[in-house]
Amino acid sequence: MSDEKKQNEAEKENLSRRRFLRNSGIAVGGLAVGGVLGSVIPWNTETAENNQQQTEEVKNYNHALMYFNQAEFRAIEAATERIFPQDDNGPGARELGVAYYIDHQLAGSYGFNARDYMQPPFFHGEKEQGYQGRLNRREIYRIGIREMQNYSHQTFEKGFTELSEEEQDQVLTDFAEEKVNVTTISPGNFFQLLRSMTLEGVYSDPLYGGNKDMDGWKMRDYPGNQMNYTEIIEGDFKEIPPNSLRDHM
Repeated sequence: MSDEKKQNEAEKENLSRRRFLRNSGIAVGGLAVGGVLGSVIPWNTETAENNQQQTEEVKNYNHALMYFNQAEFRAIEAATERIFPQDDNGPGARELGVAYYIDHQLAGSYGFNARDYMQPPFFHGEKEQGYQGRLNRREIYRIGIREMQNYSHQTFEKGFTELSEEEQDQVLTDFAEEKVNVTTISPGNFFQLLRSMTLEGVYSDPLYGGNKDMDGWKMRDYPGNQMNYTEIIEGDFKEIPPNSLRDHM
């Protein structure tokens, strides 16, 4: 076959291939279209971006357990809600994500008492002297939750999360007033630690897991983490929308 004939055959083959691709809708301009592949491509880019943005707004990757198991988390979530319940002023601890704040704190150095002196000898000091013992906060919480469940079963024959609000209040009150017979930890110290961390979770920066949507700050008209107040430092009082540490990243 002559070179000219070979060239003509090659051109016919290329034309036939391009015609097939165009007519079958498999590729146009280097993009896969038509058939199964074409049906999954979001040609409406604006709609796809909006859907992605809405999905990202719904997800909160900061609300993930790092220390508690599911049962422990639900018990702490219920207990914190009784300490800081929802009312006409705003959301309670559950909606604010306080239990996640506590979980994250216990998973880090605070839970290990990394900055506290934890060496013996240990003595029973005055309440003003604070906690003195060999158990770190992680261990105190784990024991406290277990004893809270045990006391709920002994008193009401149900787990803490299954109790009514009034019954949950009674369990927490008995812990606070040292009416629960626990040998491994002080029930009163456990309640005080739980109460303190509940309030921290309500009013801390949302970056740490609690104070969801800065609603804890909004209830008190607290401006959060502002870069400065130079533009409003003089004159009448002004309300400022709160800022999180994440707003300055």
